[in-house]
Amino acid sequence: MRTAGPTIVDALSRYRARDPAEAADLDRVLRLARSVGDPWLRSHPLHVTASALIVHPESGRVLMRRHARMGTWLHVGGHGDPGETDPLGVVRREAYEETGLDDLVPHPDASLVQVVIVPVPAGGGEPAHEHADLRFVLATGTPDAARPEKPDAPLRWMSFPEAREATAEDNVREALWRVERLLAAAPAD
Repeated sequence: MRTAGPTIVDALSRYRARDPAEAADLDRVLRLARSVGDPWLRSHPLHVTASALIVHPESGRVLMRRHARMGTWLHVGGHGDPGETDPLGVVRREAYEETGLDDLVPHPDASLVQVVIVPVPAGGGEPAHEHADLRFVLATGTPDAARPEKPDAPLRWMSFPEAREATAEDNVREALWRVERLLAAAPAD
């Protein structure tokens, strides 16, 4: 059995919530990571997931993925596989699987950009549950190499205003605002 280990708890302990709602989510996720042997297990009604907004810093665009089950445009990410404990490792694997991009690197560093608990409706044989989503930013230098994992999950490079308009999720809009500000503040190479 894998354990949360220091990776999740350390990342969450270093993270500073930006508002009271995020502080409450951060507290719940920390309690989960400290209280169960494996916070990634899908059998927990609340379990950890890791996701990322993929950016192309040169063009200032973000890659969005159409999520058929949720019926909206979202960022990439998902569940840890057995044996995985590092959230950044999980999201890099998921991002590669969902986009085919093999040059993804944390941007501007490996820090979390958002911690949010997301309700997930029942479907696909799973009951309703919650994802404790740990969000990062990954950058690519080869945006034209992006390829969808499957036909019903198309990818599209968008400006940040287009992405905010395309998603139905307020928490994703907030993530997009944060990443757009992060890119604007980053020094040019």
